[in-house]
Amino acid sequence: MSSMNQVVQQLHAQRRRAEQELEKLNLAIRALSSIDGTPGLLKLSVRRKPRFSAAARARIAAAQRARWAKIKAAQKK
Repeated sequence: MSSMNQVVQQLHAQRRRAEQELEKLNLAIRALSSIDGTPGLLKLSVRRKPRFSAAARARIAAAQRARWAKIKAAQKK
């Protein structure tokens, strides 16, 4: 039974070493991926849409209405 306990202890030690190695690899990946400005592999990058003020949206809508009015006026002639 003593040898079985030794085997279990050795397996636990190997597991700890593997976890430490995995943590080192994760740190290396994060460090390398942050060099070029991209987020880490575990994070998903979400591109946010630009947000316009109400005044800007009103100007854009007015400009679009003017364009459509110009097109419709040209079609009637």
